[in-house]
Amino acid sequence: MQARTVLELLTQDIVIPEVELKGWVRTFRANRFIALNDGSTINNIQCVVDFENFDESLLKRITTGAAISVKGELVESQGKGQNVEIQVSEFEILGDSDPETYPIQPKKHSFEFLRENAHLRTRTNTFSAVMRLRSSLSFAIHKYFNENGFYYMHAPIITGSDAEGAGEMFKVTSLDSKNPPKDDKGEIDYSQDFFGKETNLTVSGQLEAETYAMSLGKVYTFGPTFRAENSNTSRHLAEFWMIEPEVAFLDLAGNMDLAEDFMKSVIKHILEHNREDLEFLDKRLQDEDKRKPQAERNDMTLIEKLNFVTDNHFKRVSYTEAIDILRNCKPNKKKKFKYLIDEWGTDLQSEHERFLVEKHFKCPVILFDYPANIKAFYMRLNDDGKTVRAMDILFPGIGEIVGGAQREERLDILKERMAAVNIPEEELWWYLDLRKFGTAVHSGFGLGFERLVMFATGMSNIRDVIPFPRTPQNADF
Repeated sequence: MQARTVLELLTQDIVIPEVELKGWVRTFRANRFIALNDGSTINNIQCVVDFENFDESLLKRITTGAAISVKGELVESQGKGQNVEIQVSEFEILGDSDPETYPIQPKKHSFEFLRENAHLRTRTNTFSAVMRLRSSLSFAIHKYFNENGFYYMHAPIITGSDAEGAGEMFKVTSLDSKNPPKDDKGEIDYSQDFFGKETNLTVSGQLEAETYAMSLGKVYTFGPTFRAENSNTSRHLAEFWMIEPEVAFLDLAGNMDLAEDFMKSVIKHILEHNREDLEFLDKRLQDEDKRKPQAERNDMTLIEKLNFVTDNHFKRVSYTEAIDILRNCKPNKKKKFKYLIDEWGTDLQSEHERFLVEKHFKCPVILFDYPANIKAFYMRLNDDGKTVRAMDILFPGIGEIVGGAQREERLDILKERMAAVNIPEEELWWYLDLRKFGTAVHSGFGLGFERLVMFATGMSNIRDVIPFPRTPQNADF
């Protein structure tokens, strides 16, 4: 007999004479009722044991966290809270769990405690829901690109270039850390290293993806990226995942169309396929809100925020127009913003982005044509010489979630932009070649996957939406 999943059994409304189910015990009460979960759904299934028919020493091993297998009849439930239950005819203990030392007890645990037990935290309702949603979003992303003619490209993880120009990269080396070879200047001689030069873990697959877009047309990357930024905040990770599509013959307007359609599609997917998990997380957030002062509560529930994205057209606003709105708004004039807007060229903070989305336009916003001096060298310079063809998508509750641009396809201007930020041409000779051999307008954007999972689940700390977070002073598990 093939074992069923909890999800399969809970969707049945008929009596099934014999079923088999394997999972982990959440609770065992009154020596009779087992709440069993196998990770396929947030819901447990009740398994009813007639304790008089089983050895007492075996029943004592049914403890929270134990792995068991049960066989029995699936019947209409006699109690409240579930439609069906299993009348157990036989069960087997597959793996014991010591109730004195098992850390995930049936009580409320702090997220900090659960991070310390990240190997077991998906045994809780919150984290099982978050990680099922993470998986579903991953699938939706690949599905969207596959259905829209994109090719999946695996960008290199080890790279000799810094796509962002920030310099916060992890070095990759095989040299002896205690006695590395030195050159004539007394500096480390990377020519003797494994790759014959200085290399790092990538912060982005964008530049490499551009090369493939300029031959395959439409490509995307979805892989791990790394940043050695010493920021111990709720929004930073040292290891995170990025989605980066790049498309040939696409201008900024087309790029905005693509990004809007993409974001709506993946969020619609989870609204359709992960309703129970979303409803659980929505209720968790609402309960959390009730304990906060009125001023700190969310304006929208989790599901309302997701519908806010799927049901609204994304308003497109130039950076210059946004600055005028922010400069003249009440929070700025009354000095309610933490960072006041007083001049053109200021880099926007999340409080400004959220004001535009939640208060002013009341819909998702795409800002475009940013000042060149606050954006990356590879973004196409506008004719005004001051702005670039950049765009950011702003969502409620989080601010910027997507960043992209039309890429600079003109060789001479790209060289000038690289020189201005001290990037040697020989370092990116291959990137410059794209502008020599069949250059064309092309565009793309980047989406931090954990940012998306935070938005979709309502989790407030990025450490809680990735299986094993890597942060300063922390690389456990």
